[in-house]
Amino acid sequence: MGNSAIWFRVLPLALFVALTGLQGKIGPLSIYWIYALKTALAAGLLFWLAGRIPEMKWRWSWDGLGIGVLVFILWIGLTPVLTRIGIPESFLKIGGDVYPWNPLTTWGDNSWIAWTFISIRLLGSTFIVPFIEEVFYRSFVYRYIIKPDFLSVPIKQVHGLSFLITSAIFASTHREWLAAFLCGLIYQWLACRKNGIGEAVFAHGITNFLLGLWVISQSAWHFW
Repeated sequence: MGNSAIWFRVLPLALFVALTGLQGKIGPLSIYWIYALKTALAAGLLFWLAGRIPEMKWRWSWDGLGIGVLVFILWIGLTPVLTRIGIPESFLKIGGDVYPWNPLTTWGDNSWIAWTFISIRLLGSTFIVPFIEEVFYRSFVYRYIIKPDFLSVPIKQVHGLSFLITSAIFASTHREWLAAFLCGLIYQWLACRKNGIGEAVFAHGITNFLLGLWVISQSAWHFW
């Protein structure tokens, strides 16, 4: 197996993470325009990789829809429930308080610039991020932990340790780490059940779309 199979699955997320690290570092407005840039570059890269990663596709299903809605509810509801029973919110989040990504505070509620960036973020999180993350975690990391010759491992293969490690890595890249860990387990279960990442991509997109609508409608910018 050539290294290209690995790079095809790693490069989109690596690019996205690298540019994320630059947000806010090239002037205060770079938290917005770099997000737009990385979304556009990732979209182009995914288009180029479409024929090189056979499993990189989305597939509608009732299972995927239900999982997507379930994870959305989990994502917005887990922290409030756990804090009510005495678990400190600081324990449930990585990195502490951060300045929220909110173009409306920068340009105003009626600004077309603000709503352009909000639309880009909603579209990017719904249609780009699910492909990037599911290809990396479900197609590559999960199978690579089982066997370095990961292309020989069927996605449906159940492996307990890989389930936990893959979800832990996924959780480490999100502020709401516990919700993200459970989310990773659920998406991985769906991928194994369907022997492919298509439904997981679809479910992930549903979750992110609903979360984006929640962020906008409830001014819950801390989720972004």
